[in-house]
Amino acid sequence: MAQGSGSASLAKLRVALLVCLLVFSGPIDAATYTVGGSGGWTFNMVTWPQGKSFRAGDTLLFKYDPTIHNVVAVNKGGYQSCITPAGAKVYKSGKDVVKLRKGLNFFICNVAGHCESGMKIAIDAV
Repeated sequence: MAQGSGSASLAKLRVALLVCLLVFSGPIDAATYTVGGSGGWTFNMVTWPQGKSFRAGDTLLFKYDPTIHNVVAVNKGGYQSCITPAGAKVYKSGKDVVKLRKGLNFFICNVAGHCESGMKIAIDAV
């Protein structure tokens, strides 16, 4: 009888491990995009998202010189006006990783004149 009990425990352990794997793993098909490609996060970025298919859960990697740029997650108004709304998340490491949420995602550099020079992107993640 002890052998049967051990088999049941092993089966329960396998189920528990499978559940943990499913709960703690991210989307299997999530992609990582380096914003701007090899040139990184810089000026004239507005068209960079064109031709790419973004999904909720995909990751954006922003690479830039943190002494002269940053990344700010903004709303549509902040994107259009190049003004950082109160409470906006500001990234400034130079190698920022941002997970896309479903819907429109807007990012700008809020260093004076940079957003106005095209250092901004809008991404629609499905």
